[in-house]
Amino acid sequence: MSLCNAPGLTPIEDVLDTMHEYATAFFIDRKETVSLLDADNRVLATDIISPMNVPPHNNSAMDGYALRFDHNAIHDNRFTLVGHALAGQPFGGELLAGECVRITTGAVVPSNTDAVVMQENVTVDSAHITVSTLPEPGNNIRLQGEDITKGNLVLARGTRLQPQHLALLASLGIARVDVFPRLRVAVFATGDELTYPGEALKEGAIYESNRYALIAKLSRLGCDIEDLGIIDDTLEATVATLNHCALQSDVIISCGGVSVGDADFVKDAVNSVGELNLWKVAMKPGKPFAFGRVDKSLFFGLPGNPVSAFATFDILVQPIIMQLQCEQLPANLILNATLSEPARKQPGRADYQRGVLSVSDSGQVLVSPLPKQGSGLMTSITQANCYIVLEQDRGRSEAGERVNVIPFKVLHP
Repeated sequence: MSLCNAPGLTPIEDVLDTMHEYATAFFIDRKETVSLLDADNRVLATDIISPMNVPPHNNSAMDGYALRFDHNAIHDNRFTLVGHALAGQPFGGELLAGECVRITTGAVVPSNTDAVVMQENVTVDSAHITVSTLPEPGNNIRLQGEDITKGNLVLARGTRLQPQHLALLASLGIARVDVFPRLRVAVFATGDELTYPGEALKEGAIYESNRYALIAKLSRLGCDIEDLGIIDDTLEATVATLNHCALQSDVIISCGGVSVGDADFVKDAVNSVGELNLWKVAMKPGKPFAFGRVDKSLFFGLPGNPVSAFATFDILVQPIIMQLQCEQLPANLILNATLSEPARKQPGRADYQRGVLSVSDSGQVLVSPLPKQGSGLMTSITQANCYIVLEQDRGRSEAGERVNVIPFKVLHP
């Protein structure tokens, strides 16, 4: 049975379970190959197995002298200088007891080297050096395969590639990688009261703002986005837009029109051309959230209030977008903090209040809810740095109580 037919509001856990199940069925395992320079923010489609050892040879960790010492043959820590080993220009021979070579950072250490001594601890006298204190065996030598061993897993399928990953792959000589295709997402807003920024504001109208946040979020998630702007607030226009999106999009996201007002047509439009599987979530802000499908596209209907749209995307939509891209879902990064002020709440819906997370001088993790929590107040997002997660059955929470928080940095890479 569709959960939208169940009485009351659907708990967030059930909403996420249902959407994850649908996303699993909708996922198509495709991949494409791109150059490393085009791979930033793409999601790996195959495991990366190291084709080599890193470092590929024993090398010096600093500028200094590579030593071969036999304590019975060393007098006054004096060594004979027999050559040089430069990065890219190995010495090429073996060291005998009591011999050394001048060596630079990254250069291959000669065979039989016992240790490298930093140049600051050495006195040079013509063809000899004197070491102030003999180093321990192995000092300042980076061993072959110390960082990465040939044949080991380096990066797992589902990793979203960041600059550090690209540098790592380049260090292995890998120039091209298999990645998942970008998810195609269509976005539109509905509401006759909406006006584009930059245009004159008519009486009773407001500027449309949700698309700007959503498109930025989707862009950071590596999606290809079709922005359909503001559509006419009619059933016919909504149906036509959904049919257009279904032809070329993997995901459709609408803002507004999913409540119970006389001009809220999105719910009826989805049911006329597809199937609505979820409607009304036990979440604040964001109760009138909808989820379903239109042909082979997954549909997310976000509320029109800006904070509601922002929060439902963060908590409900983003995990599904990541799943559809086969991205590894991050580990649970919910923190536990102490309320520095009371948090007002009625049982019945999980409440994602906006708050300010801080650390006291004594190291205690504190969180304070912002005084204004209205779903139309975008300043409650811009002035906050976290969501305070208050469970569905929880009521008012007093100062000093422990609560869970989700830092925005976790959700907004």
